[in-house]
Amino acid sequence: MSGGQKQRLALAAATLHAPPLLFLDEPTSAVDPQSRRDFWETLFALVAEGTTILVSTHYMDEAERCYRLAILQRGRIVADGTPTQLYAGMDALVLEVETDAPGPARAALDSLEHILSVTQLGVRLRVLVAKAVEDAPERVRSALVAAGVEARVQPVHPSLEDVFVLATDSDGAEP
Repeated sequence: MSGGQKQRLALAAATLHAPPLLFLDEPTSAVDPQSRRDFWETLFALVAEGTTILVSTHYMDEAERCYRLAILQRGRIVADGTPTQLYAGMDALVLEVETDAPGPARAALDSLEHILSVTQLGVRLRVLVAKAVEDAPERVRSALVAAGVEARVQPVHPSLEDVFVLATDSDGAEP
């Protein structure tokens, strides 16, 4: 059986007796994208019928499908709410830097004190800047120009991965 078939069979077995509460631990690992979509449609149908579902996942795009989230670190809840509430509660602005020189751009940004995180996605950098910084896009743009890096800088909508990185204090420090 494929991963998708195994997961669908496991879900069918778990819901055969119409439980009011269902716990799912990483239910779509090893499942192809179409099967994942189908699986989530089944979960939404179960919720519509009254089943409460608790899902644990490390896939942030899956977490975005949930009505309410709790982010845990070392067994403690460090953030919780709806995705919209979590985005609004971020103490950072998210910028996207598009450049043909992501390495030098990252090096220039890593040295700035108001930069909370920089991660590379192909030729783009996703930059988390402290919310208290005034005119953050212009400051980032200026730092890149000073480093001789041509780039387009623009604010973008945060993702749950951004929320997770901020909430878990990704440096590994104890809470």
